[in-house]
Amino acid sequence: MLIAGLTGSIATGKSTVSAILKDLGAFIVDADLAAREVVLPGMPAWDEIVRIFGRDILQETGEIHRERLGALVFNDAKMRAMLEAVVHPEVMRVMDEQISTIRAGSSDAVVILDVPLLIETGMHRGVSEVIVVYCPEDQQMRRLMVRDRIGRNEALARIRAQLSIEEKRRHASLIIDNSTTVDNTRRQVQDVFATLREKASGLD
Repeated sequence: MLIAGLTGSIATGKSTVSAILKDLGAFIVDADLAAREVVLPGMPAWDEIVRIFGRDILQETGEIHRERLGALVFNDAKMRAMLEAVVHPEVMRVMDEQISTIRAGSSDAVVILDVPLLIETGMHRGVSEVIVVYCPEDQQMRRLMVRDRIGRNEALARIRAQLSIEEKRRHASLIIDNSTTVDNTRRQVQDVFATLREKASGLD
């Protein structure tokens, strides 16, 4: 089994690449989905988040209001660190369980860890390949403005709140250039997946 990490920056097209990899037969372990799961009511992370941030962050259903919580931590590094200290270990636990299940069923599987903060959290050091979905920052900004219907300044603030795509690119062992057409991106993903399949088979 081969485990590769997939990352990018906001509006570079990581979700598109992840979907193509899944269609090709890769097993996707999605950190964002795990993060949504671990903060559901009744989960340990939910209890701790409510204890730290209060019940004002809850919807009427009892679920955490993600936008409200996000607004609290976006510009407050200390609060963001407190949230991450609660959520990240639980996300890792869920992802590890998923990887174990895949390993038990398919020894030559290609597993893709779809993790927005792959490099920031140091997870890139524990995978066989680091795949970065890339487009230049100016294109990233235009896409984000259109996608989220926001102005240039807000788009720039969101982009600059993350590790730059150029810095992430420097950590990549495989790069998907998503700056042109979807067809071109798909061809690159197919080539990358073929490489990963070959390496996974060699690990048997």
